Amino acid sequence: MAKRSKNSQQAKQEVDRTRQYDLNEAIDLVKETSFAQFDETVDVAVRLGVDPRKADQMVRGAVVLPNGLGKSVRVLVFAKGEKAQEAQQAGADYVGDEDLVAKIQEGWFEFDTAIATPDMMGVVGRIGKLLGPRGLMPNPKVGTVTFDLSQAVQEAKAGKVAYRVERGGIVHAPVGKVSFQKDALRENVVSLVDALVKAKPSTSKGTYLKKISLSSTMGPGITVDVSGLQSAI
Repeated sequence: MAKRSKNSQQAKQEVDRTRQYDLNEAIDLVKETSFAQFDETVDVAVRLGVDPRKADQMVRGAVVLPNGLGKSVRVLVFAKGEKAQEAQQAGADYVGDEDLVAKIQEGWFEFDTAIATPDMMGVVGRIGKLLGPRGLMPNPKVGTVTFDLSQAVQEAKAGKVAYRVERGGIVHAPVGKVSFQKDALRENVVSLVDALVKAKPSTSKGTYLKKISLSSTMGPGITVDVSGLQSAI
């Protein structure tokens, strides 16, 4: 613990908290300040000029990152009949209906993304209180309630990231791994921010992108120059 604390302090000292870094510089710093003994995830935090308490200012959606997330995504699909076969052929890890609901009710959550056909939502709704808090509830707004299971499964496997504004107007999302090449991380960050800009509510006034920061799982937050990043979109 002492060594981790020392590494953490050294990493923080490398970052100028009063400065807004160019995206390329920020990515370099994320890599330099990563000290964990595993391949850390790189996360983006974006503070938006919205009030999430108002329904017309909720920002929610999903984006397929061009370079994926650097991990294997376990996909579960609620479907039956021909649609179940379609999901299996598309590469879903788990496919079923009532059997999967029962398994989840018993405490099984060995999957990263859940997709469902619209006709299965009545069944899936019974475990909404279990899936919702874990961010696993299928939702049509992010493309996880659909009859086009082939596309949904392929996008999930390719690195589709769902985002939703939290209290305080913050959106958190992963954009890859520290081991990624800098250009790959840059493309993923730009794609995410571009998606957020396109999702801007018409009722949002004033500055929309207020603050953007990058960090690795264990590393310090690094503030990104918003204006410079916007010019890259």
